[in-house]
Order: sequence, then structure tokens, then C-alpha cells
Amino acid sequence: MANQSSPYPILCASFNQDNSGFAISTKDGFKIIDSNTGRLCYDRAVGAFIIVEMLYSSSLLAIVGAGEQPSLSPRRLCLFNTTTGAPLREMNFLTSILAVRLNRKRLVVVLQEKTYIYDSNSLSMLDTIDTVPNLKASEQGTIIRIHLVSEATKSYSFRRGTCSSTIFSLSFAPSLQLPDILVATSSSGSVHIFSLGFETNQRTKKSGSFLGSILPYYVNDALDPAHHHVLHNAVSAGVRSYAVVRKVDNVADSSSSEIASCRAIISLIAYNGYFQEYAFTLNSQNESTWSLEREFNLVAVISGNAETS
Repeated sequence: MANQSSPYPILCASFNQDNSGFAISTKDGFKIIDSNTGRLCYDRAVGAFIIVEMLYSSSLLAIVGAGEQPSLSPRRLCLFNTTTGAPLREMNFLTSILAVRLNRKRLVVVLQEKTYIYDSNSLSMLDTIDTVPNLKASEQGTIIRIHLVSEATKSYSFRRGTCSSTIFSLSFAPSLQLPDILVATSSSGSVHIFSLGFETNQRTKKSGSFLGSILPYYVNDALDPAHHHVLHNAVSAGVRSYAVVRKVDNVADSSSSEIASCRAIISLIAYNGYFQEYAFTLNSQNESTWSLEREFNLVAVISGNAETS
């Protein structure tokens, strides 16, 4: 979600749909950066933006101004062509735009009390969804619930922690079917990974504890830490961050059809100006390890002096 009053150099950050690139915005403009190399691919200094969303690696961007200039209203969505440097279409709304998501078929615009769904090609409106004011999508930020849309059922409930926190980002692993893991960042400064598909029949599995024998499975899941793994202090507490799962590799046990280990690549952008990439490994004994693979200063990318490590 957009951040209009950040004390840090980055106002917003977003990865494209295949996580091959990401966009960041500063008070001066926005940049597009290659996720693999850290190379600056595009730079436009035209003022502050609170939303910059990419359509894969194409020349199309969806951008929303931060309102610091009359021409950059937070109520106006601009579909922008990076090749020509000109807007393709502008769409105005009655209230500030909080989030934008797009793919090759749909464009979704989220306001405080309404969500609009458009056809990406014709920009004709397909549906509107009334919502209720909810600045955080959670009061405490302690429980994360996952619903299976096709079955209209709640499939998982996970406890992120016991202390109240603001969830900054939630991202599923890329998958052609159901994702293996979910990654979350919050104001605690930690990165949380929840395992969805690493063990079979998780949704119906009951804990062997006394509480597990009497509580419904959806409550039991929230109390069971077996599928929850944390990297503490990845970011300073309170600093906004955004993480995605770029890749997941499952290694099968040679003696059975079960998965022996899972390795995921997690990319994280901290709004104080850093990009980090971690390798997360989980084995069949539920033992996890984290390793920092590379890191670079996004402020240096902004100034054109980036070095990766």
C-alpha cells in the first residue's frame, strides 16, 4: 500500500509480476531496477509518487502522485508509457487511491471504501466492490488467515506473533497451483515465513497436544508454530519493508515421494534505502536456516553509484 508521509528516502516499492524487476519512488521521481543485477533500468524525475506498479517488463506503468504538486494528485491514476515518456490514459477518482494491481487481463484500483475492477485492454469497468474503512486490513496484526477462493473456505490460520504489529506486506511464492509458502513483513522488523504446502494434509492435520485434541483445526493452526519461521531484525523496527518470494525449489526424497527440503529466495526492500536477498531453507525435520545472499544500497542506485555485495 502507498505511503504518503515516509521519513525515509523511499516512498513506495513494488515488484513486477514475475519479480524480475522492481520500482521505487522518491520525492524526486521513480526508478525501475533489475532484481537480478541491481542495474538502474529507467529513471524519471518528475516529482513524488506514492504508487508505481509495473506490468511485467513491459513499458506500461500505473503511477499515482503523492500530491505534493497540483499535477500529481493522489486521486489520479496515470497509465504511463516509459518508451515514449508520455501518459496513455488518466483516470480520476473521488478519493485518494490506496493501491493498484494489474496484470494482462485486469486492472484493480483500491480506494478507502470502494474497489474498481477494469479490463486491462479496453479499460472498461467490469465490477465495483464496496468495502469498509480499514487502514491496517487488521487491528492487531497478530493473526494471518488464508482463504481458498475457489472453495470459499478458510484454509489456514497462522499466528505472526503475540505483540501488536502493523503488517507491511504479504506475498505468496510463485506457483502454477497452490503456493508453498507465504512471506510477511511487519513493523516489528522481522520477516515471517509460513509453510503451506511443504507437508501434506496440513489443513486437516491435528496437533498431538491436549489443546489440539479439543480445539477446532483452524484455531489449532493459529496456535501451532510448526509452520512458522522467523528472521529477526532483518530491518530496523518501525521501518516500512516489502518482501517477495522470488523462487522456490523443492527437493524430493529419493526413497519416497515426499519433499525432503525446500529452498526459497526472498527479496526484501526496506524503505530506509536497502535491498536484501535471503536464501531460506527448510528440511523435513522442520529445521530452517537463513543466509544473506546479497545486499545493496538503493540510495546509491538512485545516485548512480550502486555496488552489490
